[in-house]
Amino acid sequence: MPRRAAFALVVALSLGVVTVHAETAHAAASADYAQEIAQWRAKRTANLTAPTGWLSLIGLEWLHEGDNRVGSAADNDIVLKAGPAHLGVVRVAKDGAVHIALDEHSGATIDGKSVREAALIDDMHAGEGKPTTVAFGSANFYVIERDGRKALRVKDSEAETRKHFLGIDYFALDPSWRVVADWVPFDPPHKLEIGSVIGTIDKVDVPGKAVFHRDGHTFELLPYQEEPGGELFFVLADRTSGKETYGAARFLYAALPKDGKVVLDFNKAYNPPCAFTPFATCPLAPPENRLDVAVTAGEKKYRGGH
Repeated sequence: MPRRAAFALVVALSLGVVTVHAETAHAAASADYAQEIAQWRAKRTANLTAPTGWLSLIGLEWLHEGDNRVGSAADNDIVLKAGPAHLGVVRVAKDGAVHIALDEHSGATIDGKSVREAALIDDMHAGEGKPTTVAFGSANFYVIERDGRKALRVKDSEAETRKHFLGIDYFALDPSWRVVADWVPFDPPHKLEIGSVIGTIDKVDVPGKAVFHRDGHTFELLPYQEEPGGELFFVLADRTSGKETYGAARFLYAALPKDGKVVLDFNKAYNPPCAFTPFATCPLAPPENRLDVAVTAGEKKYRGGH
């Protein structure tokens, strides 16, 4: 074989090896990503279907100032879907403090203790701990505060929504929807109004915006942080909302920006609790986060939606 031909053959073989190696590396990366998403989905389902997960909700009962008689019997001020006929009395003071006095025959516990009376610390004032939980049989409740109003969030591990969960449907995995966006910080943070399904409006601090490109267009999303230093939290909607996906919003978390970039993995976009139960108080996608593009990635609308 002439030397020139032999050299060409060596080059061709080398390029072939490089191509094979590149394809092998790409296949391995794709497999790793598919496994990452599969693990994320499994964890998502486990959290949702846990005994105290969102599918266990059976009530959102608003309290009025003064005494609120609570139990499953019809003569209570708040009629529960589970538990003893007369559980006790929840008293809301003028300053918003909440206290419970259990009926002597209720069999209920307060934070796992067999006591008759206790203050009920709500979810907004529990600090790093959990709100005070009153448990009875397979059910329990604790107090939440929303826009100055107090309510009982009632859960039951035997809830029909949990026992008859239909599973989560997803768009086909699409790596192109794992977007590396530009991060534009705001100094000082901007204010953003976030509405909710119960009509409240929260003003949150937005530390910056994620800017990305898709189909020749530029899009922006504004996040906030649920706790100082926490991940970026996006409440968003798009052209699939109300059709293939839940109409009010979908949620997406992203790690904090690094080197001016933030990764938006829309394959991890998921439904808020309100897609599964009428007893949640979910935020709505603000106008600033309603994307004029169909985000065909992540969770679809729940088949068993209420």
